[in-house]
Amino acid sequence: MKKAKQITANDVARLAGVSTSTVSRVISNNPKISKSTRMKVLKCMEELGYYPNANARSLAIKKTGTVGIIIPATSEDYFSNPFFTESIRGIIKSASNSDYDLLLSTNTEKGEELKILQKFIKGSKVDGVILMTSKIEDECIQYLLSVDFPFSLIGSTQDENQKINQVDNDNCLAAYELTKHIIRIGRKRIAMIVGDLNLVVSKKRMEGYKKALSESDIYFDKNLLFSGSFDEKTGYKYAKQISNIKPLPDGLIVADDLVAFGAVKAFQDLGINIPEDIAIASFNNSILAKHVDVPLTSVDINAMELGREAMNLLVDAIENKVRGRKIVIPYSIYKRESTQG
Repeated sequence: MKKAKQITANDVARLAGVSTSTVSRVISNNPKISKSTRMKVLKCMEELGYYPNANARSLAIKKTGTVGIIIPATSEDYFSNPFFTESIRGIIKSASNSDYDLLLSTNTEKGEELKILQKFIKGSKVDGVILMTSKIEDECIQYLLSVDFPFSLIGSTQDENQKINQVDNDNCLAAYELTKHIIRIGRKRIAMIVGDLNLVVSKKRMEGYKKALSESDIYFDKNLLFSGSFDEKTGYKYAKQISNIKPLPDGLIVADDLVAFGAVKAFQDLGINIPEDIAIASFNNSILAKHVDVPLTSVDINAMELGREAMNLLVDAIENKVRGRKIVIPYSIYKRESTQG
């Protein structure tokens, strides 16, 4: 991982033509600093991209009692996906027990997470941050490590960095077991809608899917692998494409219940029966999974527990300077009509 160039308070002082102690007083909002000097120093900090590291902040400012949550989606995506609402519930419960308030990111554009994160830290708004997902080369993680700011991650990283507090399921094993379940009911041609391939969770689940196929002597056909967003539109679109494949796949693993709902609707619109023609299994075990027309076989990832432990890890990072703890949350597979014809 390439470490970002470290800008120091000395660099800011040199550019602003003031002492390093003056820069420190600006950071701590010392009332003895004049407005003109404060504005000049802040402008230089902005120009250089200087954000005080965790150690400097702990000396310069008082604890805010607030933690930030970076949600990597628009508000519309957030409210429609049960994973976020359930994990936030867990975070809230743990935060309440630890006397922390929450500040949720309000980004309306995808890909703006780093800017939101930097605003949180630069503005001294939070004592630590929870990241809700992990990308393959995650610029938010790289930035947080470079400034040594307390954070925890719901998810895993590719490089197994020892400085990252993270909580996750064994997504590779979960996808493996889900695929094996479909194979055991006699399905041999199994497609997968994996989600965003830029996410570590998608990579892990794809690995598990491919491993299950390989162990069962089933050829992995890359034409049966689809990736996209975690929403119903994606499921509907890819189900229509799958319906045109000859012969029709007789099994389908889906990255998220929301995506599966869209796929089920498309198959029903096309007169394709579930599970007789195609068995479907998914992830997240949302509350609707057992109440839809064809109840879904789904993996319960215990999203609330993921959130609760992520907050606990963050408190340890803030208050005890803990780094590198990894927690694996168990999952459960609920088998329902979508794979039991």
